[in-house]
Amino acid sequence: MKEVYVVYGVYDIVARVEADTMEKVKETITWHIRRLDKVRSTLTMIVVEA
Repeated sequence: MKEVYVVYGVYDIVARVEADTMEKVKETITWHIRRLDKVRSTLTMIVVEA
């Protein structure tokens, strides 16, 4: 994980994940973030840079 922020509002935490491939991003979210004890759901948003 690159950065993590606690936020107010609809979401509790925003985490910035960087990887060489989308497959590695998927693995990080699926096997590490979603398996944390108190994580009930995740929403993945991909940043597109112009």
